[in-house]
Amino acid sequence: MIDGAVTVRALEKVYPRGRVKAVDGVDLDVARGELFGLLGPNGAGKTTTVGICTTRVLPTGGSVVVEGIDVTVDPAAVRECIGVVTQYNTLDRACTVWENVYFHCRFFTMGRRAAKGRAEELLEQFRLTERAGSMPDELSGGMAQRLQVARAIAHRPRVLFLDEPTAGLDPQSRIALWDIVGGLRREGITVVLTTHYMEEAQRLCDRVAIIDRGRILVCDTPTALVRDLDEGRVVELSLDRLDGRLLDRLRRVDGVAAAESDGRGGVRIRTTGADGRVLAALVEVAHPCGVRDVSIGEPSLETVFIALTGRDLRE
Repeated sequence: MIDGAVTVRALEKVYPRGRVKAVDGVDLDVARGELFGLLGPNGAGKTTTVGICTTRVLPTGGSVVVEGIDVTVDPAAVRECIGVVTQYNTLDRACTVWENVYFHCRFFTMGRRAAKGRAEELLEQFRLTERAGSMPDELSGGMAQRLQVARAIAHRPRVLFLDEPTAGLDPQSRIALWDIVGGLRREGITVVLTTHYMEEAQRLCDRVAIIDRGRILVCDTPTALVRDLDEGRVVELSLDRLDGRLLDRLRRVDGVAAAESDGRGGVRIRTTGADGRVLAALVEVAHPCGVRDVSIGEPSLETVFIALTGRDLRE
């Protein structure tokens, strides 16, 4: 048994309008101190699952237990032991940077002196001290997201939920936030992270669950997921034009496991080996469409996802 910070069993969520089943029988175990990633495309069920775990969404069926507390039986107790950063900016725009953290501490029953000290400690840790008197709308996207994380952990939660925390951030801000999240994990905080960024999941997470259409497809370490994929290579062809029949022709090439559009007018092909004859055959088949560039890479989490679902994560 996993020493569980979060235990999800047979979780379901059906939205009445349109009878949309956003979550369809999800089972998950997140160990204490783990940095766990829930990976999938937009609309896969990530945010709904996290919404239920954080008491913001009521489940239709199944159960979620966070630090031994059922989220539907005692949601107030769950909220005391978790921190939440949503994919949207929820900072209080009428309060300064310092006040956003200070009043969060006070809300969680800290005394004035303790709340003041905690706010100053976190602003220094998250490199926001110089902006303590600024208003949230004066911050860059990266600063605002750092402040949201600082506020979320101000009451020292045992589990932190981060829902698409780097969506819309520039690369420098994204890398800075990765460093912060990694540091939180080293402090012993359990982190549950939802994302559709492959590099983010592969770099940060101890384990990853890939979810699509409300169902968990696989769950393991990033290394194991890639290793368990049939040995082979990923070939990307940049083309002058993408013929609608080209994918079918490429799939019939001996040694090809899958061929999909890369969403940019080219194709991404997964082969079952590294034989140079396969590459030559692919280029020959694609030649009428004008091959402008060829790249060969190792399988990745994105490769795993496409192999399982046939869908590009960027859709």
